[in-house]
Amino acid sequence: MSHITNPSYITGIMKERGFSTKKRFGQNFLIDQNIVERIIQSAGLQRGEWALEIGPGLGALTVHLGEQADHVVAIEIDSNLVDILEETLASEKITIWAGDALEENWEELLGSCGWQGQPLKFVANLPYYLTTPLIMKALESELPFTSLVVMVQKEVATRMLASAGSKDFGILSLVVQYYSTSSLVMNVPRTVFIPAPAVDSAVVELVPRAPEVDAPRTELFAVIRAGFGQRRKTVRNALKPLAKEWGISLEGLDQAFLQAEINPAHRAERLSLEDFSRLTKELLKGV
Repeated sequence: MSHITNPSYITGIMKERGFSTKKRFGQNFLIDQNIVERIIQSAGLQRGEWALEIGPGLGALTVHLGEQADHVVAIEIDSNLVDILEETLASEKITIWAGDALEENWEELLGSCGWQGQPLKFVANLPYYLTTPLIMKALESELPFTSLVVMVQKEVATRMLASAGSKDFGILSLVVQYYSTSSLVMNVPRTVFIPAPAVDSAVVELVPRAPEVDAPRTELFAVIRAGFGQRRKTVRNALKPLAKEWGISLEGLDQAFLQAEINPAHRAERLSLEDFSRLTKELLKGV
């Protein structure tokens, strides 16, 4: 089924069906079979595993996932593509689900397709406009994902993989670090898509694991969000509204920084996940 990445096939089926790509859905179809194979290889599907795919497009990844996984559930928001996929990828091992991946309850959806708790792989060429919320939804879900292999905008990949102290370090970096171990699979030029997007892409692999910090999750991310809410401010000044909301005095806020051994004059991007965890625990002592 490598013909799915053939530009002639793509333009031909679009002409035949009167289909045109929709920018609002971030539709860009891969035309490089080598990249498809690298993504599938990175996913490393094993017998007994299921795959969840978001935005299958014309099925370049879907067909290969179906060859390796016990079952593939591919969520597609565009009803025109759903019709094409149901015809061209007809298989008992592939379910094309029409819907908005961000709004769907993935556990219920998978269950309706016969899933009974088997290990899952999340594999997708994510639409740029929904990349961050979809990754966060996957990581924050309680589904048994053994890995996430996603193609994203290169700039987003840089933020996902950034370390403390980098200008690209932010909330997404910390979410990824909290829930997983991350690595870059490959960079992908914009020239291997129809239509070509305005930016380059990258494939990133995330392997979920238990958090390595012990601050309560809800409070930890409240501190992180507050810290990055006003990036130009020092982290102390950025946290003042949250401290007030939690009933912590300015003296208590200063004491928390002191006990956590964190410089309050630093900006949030200088603080590591461990720093935020220590600070959160110290702040909670004053609540």
